[in-house]
Order: sequence, then structure tokens, then C-alpha cells
Amino acid sequence: MKFVSWNVNGLRACVGKGFSEIFQQLDADFFCLQETKMQIGQLDIAFEGYESYWNAAEKKGYSGTAIFTRKKPLAVTYGIGVDEHDHEGRVITLEMNDFYLVNVYVPNAQDGLKRLDYRMRWEDDFLRYLQQLDAKKPVIVCGDLNVAHEEIDLKNPKTNHNNPGFTDDERQKFSKWLESGFKDTFRTLHPDSKTYSWWSYRFQARQKNVGWRIDYFVVSDRLMAQVADSKIHTDVLGSDHCPVELELNC
Repeated sequence: MKFVSWNVNGLRACVGKGFSEIFQQLDADFFCLQETKMQIGQLDIAFEGYESYWNAAEKKGYSGTAIFTRKKPLAVTYGIGVDEHDHEGRVITLEMNDFYLVNVYVPNAQDGLKRLDYRMRWEDDFLRYLQQLDAKKPVIVCGDLNVAHEEIDLKNPKTNHNNPGFTDDERQKFSKWLESGFKDTFRTLHPDSKTYSWWSYRFQARQKNVGWRIDYFVVSDRLMAQVADSKIHTDVLGSDHCPVELELNC
């Protein structure tokens, strides 16, 4: 079973950069999007054999998530049940027979770390949500987590220390995830790989491969044995992020 996750940084713009062709080429059973930046009805897009689910932010042109799936879920949930967090279209959860799939676009701490305190509250509430799901059946979490966990996960860790996405607080919250019964699939399978999933649009960062790994597939510990591969499609253009992929034996 194949899962793909991609922060498209505006789906309408990405459609103009070959999104539909990339979607078909990657041929996933579940295709999860973050930062769609659109309201329902602003784009007419569908793929044969797929159902789609959308969670738009109340603020226009901001955030937003979507999932295209070949497999019909038992149930679909939007948000995490915490009002403070559930107005920005950041989470969609599909309940399947054997697992939950959680597509997430984690809030950015923003310039000057002006949203770091909010981000810390989000982290605690989101982990609590995942643990509640995990108590029922295994969980697959994918999306833009807006954190580079270790120094290997970005090109310039020293100069980026305490910048948004690489603060000690954000990194420690992700460590807490992994201590709470979850695995970072890419790092588990590829412990020494310096492969990135996001590059700034400035300073020719992508051409120079000055990037960050902030897009993930994280699974419940007990699912790790079924993970066949975890990939980062650095060759796929169309956004400042590239797609990441999980292959699961099930």
C-alpha cells in the first residue's frame, strides 16, 4: 500500500505546474496534501477511482489540507477536537479497518518566534490526540511537521539554531513524540541520509540543495515492521516542498 504526502504551497498554483501528471505518476493509494490555500469550490479537481476529503481554513488563502484515497474510510474527522486549533484546516483523519491515517500541517512558529507559545500548546494537544487514536488502532501520521528534528535534517544547523523549525523547544516536542510510541520512518530506515524535503525560494537554495527535512511519515511503533520503504522525491518540482512517500506491507 502506497501513501504520498506533499505540501503543495497553494494547490491552484501547483496544478499549473504539473500537479495532475505528478499525481498520476506517483500512483498512491492515499495522496495527502498540505497548504492547499483554498476554499471548497475554488478548484474543480478529481481523479478517477479516488474519493477526496478537504479541510479548509476559515481564513482565505491560508493553510488547508486534503486527502485523495482509493480506499473508502470507515469515518472521516476534521481537526482534533480542540477549538483553539480547529479553525485553520490543519488536520484530516481517516479511520481505516486496520489503522488511522492522520494528515497534518503543523503550525509554523513564524518569524521572531511570535507563534512559538501557540505551537507548544498545539504540540501537546496534537500528541494527546494521536495517543488517543493509538490506543484504539495503529496510526500513520504524514505531513509538513515544520520541524527539522536533528542537525542531519538541515544543511546549516549552526546558523539556523533557534530559527523557526529548529528551536530546541520544537525539536524536544518531536523527540517526545518518538518517546511516546512512534517512529520517524525515513530516519529509522535511512539513519545517515542527508536528504531534504523543503528549500527556500531564495538564494537558489534548491539548486544548491540547501534544504531542510520537515515533511514526514511517522507511524506507531508496532507498524514499523510493516514499513517497506520511506522515500523523499527530491526530483519532483511544483512546490518549495517535494513529496514524501511511505510503502506499507499490509
